[in-house]
Amino acid sequence: MNLSYWEYKTWFSNVDFTIVGSGIVGLNCALELREKHPKSKILVLEKGALPQGASTKNAGFACFGSISEVISDLSTHSEQEVFELVQKRFQGIQLLRQRLGDKNIGFKQLGGHELFFENRNLFANCKVQLKEVNALLEPVFAEKPFELTPNVFGFDKVNQNYITHKFEGQLDTGKMMNTLVQKCQKNGIHILNGITVSNLEDNGNLVTVQSPNLEFKSNKVCVATNGFASTLLSSEEVQPARAQVLITEPIANLKIKGTFHLDEGYYYFRNIDNRILFGGGRNLDFETEETMDFGQTKIVQDQLEKLLKQVILPHQKVQIAQRWSGIMGVGLQKSPIVKQVSNNISCGVRLGGMGVALGSLVGKELAEFHS
Repeated sequence: MNLSYWEYKTWFSNVDFTIVGSGIVGLNCALELREKHPKSKILVLEKGALPQGASTKNAGFACFGSISEVISDLSTHSEQEVFELVQKRFQGIQLLRQRLGDKNIGFKQLGGHELFFENRNLFANCKVQLKEVNALLEPVFAEKPFELTPNVFGFDKVNQNYITHKFEGQLDTGKMMNTLVQKCQKNGIHILNGITVSNLEDNGNLVTVQSPNLEFKSNKVCVATNGFASTLLSSEEVQPARAQVLITEPIANLKIKGTFHLDEGYYYFRNIDNRILFGGGRNLDFETEETMDFGQTKIVQDQLEKLLKQVILPHQKVQIAQRWSGIMGVGLQKSPIVKQVSNNISCGVRLGGMGVALGSLVGKELAEFHS
């Protein structure tokens, strides 16, 4: 990179904190650092024109885990671990709302409904464990979160009851990220796009930040690249997971309101601007979807369209307006990795598809390594 004296002096000299990744975690980390270190020089580096990964590509679910997801987690995690994970999601959403304001993120608490395909045992199993799960999670929400509700939206081929999480909400992902960017800029935080960090070297005193065309020194570095974390943090167990999404053209008199989970959370949909946003299907081909490449596949897109037309909007003509994908960071454990990697490098990654819920809190925790 052919830097002038002015460019180097303004952006790349005497850097106190460099944050790699300008998504939910990275920008929240930057804001926390600004509060802790008012006079510090904070630099956020982003490889894309917009945040890559999932921060501007997610479905905008302010969710805590549907009942079948919680029950599934209880089979691989202790009750205490599941309780703490749901609690962190709740705390993360509260922090996000407090920091940015509900109006600025389009937040609406309309409830989150899990649908169950007919003629499957999943609904019966979840119903049997409803009381137990409510007892476990009631301290988080100060009320029992889950309840049975009727199929009021007329979905087809599903059980005539949902299991609803009363406290789940939805938000406008674009508004949220735009508000975060504006807040960072107002606080004198430099956000530079189009810079791919290829390597970090910590010599014990300073970190050398390297990209293909640029190298500079930073006192501290925070890695917030989630699904792309393995490119910089080979020792951490983070696998990329692509999520494919589509959205319909506007639908006249759309009655569907809320966030919805289907097939153990592998499918999810919601209303937005008189449209249905629908994503998921990673379970159809886990191996192919474990990728850092954006794009769509026929097997997933065909299934999304089939479920959209047969289950969600039966007997209606539906046109697809747009398709896209995002890259999540997942692993065998659902809890995020927030840790010190070396003397001057820390990371907040592996948000497990819960970036909206966890991102603000993980960003805060990441900044606390440098208090």
